[in-house]
Amino acid sequence: MGNHTFGHRVEADGLYAPERQQEILRLARDGGRVDVLSLAEEFQVTAETIRRDLKALDRAGLVRRVHGGAIPAGRLDFEPDLAERETTAADQKERIARAAVAELPPDGTMILDAGTTTARLAAMLPLESQLTVVTHSLPIAARLADHPGIQLHLVGGRVRPRTRAAVDAWALRAYAEIRADLVFIAANGFSAEHGLTTPDLAEAAVKRAAVAAARRVVLLADSAKHGQEHFARFGALSDVDLLITDSGLSPDDATAMERGGTEVVRA
Repeated sequence: MGNHTFGHRVEADGLYAPERQQEILRLARDGGRVDVLSLAEEFQVTAETIRRDLKALDRAGLVRRVHGGAIPAGRLDFEPDLAERETTAADQKERIARAAVAELPPDGTMILDAGTTTARLAAMLPLESQLTVVTHSLPIAARLADHPGIQLHLVGGRVRPRTRAAVDAWALRAYAEIRADLVFIAANGFSAEHGLTTPDLAEAAVKRAAVAAARRVVLLADSAKHGQEHFARFGALSDVDLLITDSGLSPDDATAMERGGTEVVRA
């Protein structure tokens, strides 16, 4: 959307609404969150004016309104697309994927969830691996299609363009019919309080089905996702047998998780 959503009324301080909204957006992106009362004080306008600004920015897809304020789009249930996520925390994801190779079931069956870290693991599967792999991720399936030792099963369904993952009834039905030794699962957020979360309900349902289809659950998630909470919950941390993350997760947090029954590897 263009600026036609923004009001052009001059406030008492002489700032046009679009200029103030631009500044609010900058503050939100810099600080990760803005709140109505602080902004009203800073710009010397009413709280109602700030709420109108946030509403306009929300409609334009630039911020997401939350209780008492707003966060920049991309922080909660706006997902970055695949290309953007590929470059985020690249070193950590590489180390996590490398550590995950050690968990591969010998001659067994495993499910690979959609995600950039799981895709790195797919790229690292040794040529001598003899495995049955089930995935609902198009990029992972494409990567493994020519692997000489992999028997590949691609789960179908509606494909979400943002993540290239199959979702909905077909995918859920397929996972309900199998039992795998292991699932490598991805999440956008994880914590003891809020469990495993992701922005999209349809993807959450498929993740839940994949977790239910496996005897052992291994979560691959970089430490920046710890404490993050997203819209759709698909499991509890106690559902996870092993978390492979990076050294950014504090030893105290790792110990607390292990007390809850989840083994933690900080790669």
